[in-house]
Amino acid sequence: MRSQCEGLGLSQEKVGVQIGIDESSSRARISRYEIGTHEPPVETARLIAKALGVPLAYLYCDEEDVAALLKELATQSASQRKALVSQWLQGLR
Repeated sequence: MRSQCEGLGLSQEKVGVQIGIDESSSRARISRYEIGTHEPPVETARLIAKALGVPLAYLYCDEEDVAALLKELATQSASQRKALVSQWLQGLR
């Protein structure tokens, strides 16, 4: 989440405010979500994902390469995504 915020030039405070968290506590709350001290409710996570322009699953990835793959797949149309996943899975067999 942090790398995506930085890539977009968004501070924790801006992300928090964008999703409706009060400005006075937004930085602290987003920071706690980033470091895993607290886990946001799913609806809050959806709002964060939308603000960052990433799929919800991206926020739950422990591995950067998997997160990057999810982010890239989300930019494709449904048919393109299906074809790419199919090709990838066939390559594993």
